[in-house]
Amino acid sequence: MTAERAEPAFVIVTGMSGAGRSTAAKALEDMGWFVIDNLPPGMLFSLAEEAGRVRPPAGKVAAVVDVRSLAFTTDLNAAIEELEGRGLDVRVAFLEASDEELVRRFENVRRPHPLQGEGRLVDGIARERGILREVRANADLVIDTSSLNVHELRSKIAAFFGGEDRPGLRVNVVSFGYKYGLPVDADLVVDCRFLPNPHWVPELRPMNGLDVPVRDYVLSQPGAKEFLDAYEEVLGVVAAGYTREGKSYVTLAVGCTGGKHRSVAMAEQIGARLRERSMEVQVSHRDVGRE
Repeated sequence: MTAERAEPAFVIVTGMSGAGRSTAAKALEDMGWFVIDNLPPGMLFSLAEEAGRVRPPAGKVAAVVDVRSLAFTTDLNAAIEELEGRGLDVRVAFLEASDEELVRRFENVRRPHPLQGEGRLVDGIARERGILREVRANADLVIDTSSLNVHELRSKIAAFFGGEDRPGLRVNVVSFGYKYGLPVDADLVVDCRFLPNPHWVPELRPMNGLDVPVRDYVLSQPGAKEFLDAYEEVLGVVAAGYTREGKSYVTLAVGCTGGKHRSVAMAEQIGARLRERSMEVQVSHRDVGRE
């Protein structure tokens, strides 16, 4: 590409079959992105060249890459290296979901998994996870869609890709309960179970960490402020490193036993502190209301 040509922002959407790739692609289209579905990895660079050739240049380009492409992992990694070698800013978004949720979705639409063959549905899912393991590990953004409906997934895509021209690291802070499992899309996990549990305070039990009495109780405990101060400094160092390495999105998970009191209050505080550092932050609470 010539130096004067506008370089398009380039996003590769991939991930598990049934995890919502098509929904993500449609959301990007609705935001004005030029989206190509089911593109073989070997054609990614050709797409980028064409996007830069048109007048006016296609400023935002996305390609949905399917596991069914031959030699998927090798081809995709090579294609990304070629794109980056030509100066393109490439981001990989990986959509994930639990085995149980993927099975439910495939059974609802009464379709076989693309890698199932003559085996069971779970065999196809397991095979796909194996093929995509390296791709997932290297992705810039992992979104777990297990508990998301279509509208919630579209909102997440809009939040992450609705303003690519804005600088800085985008942080998704999510509270969770350990008894419901770790968020599979977490880059960093912090455990708030060192703080006393408001669940054992009768008047606080029906509330959650968004309620002022619970928040004040959690933040008044020994070690709470000291932890927030220290963790804020750690996250500042980590965020600077992520930015130097070209990582644009990070998911920070904050856990307690049930994901209702301590983790919610602390996630809100962490989010507020990161916003004060001029980071773009979303805070969500995965397990509030599950009890």
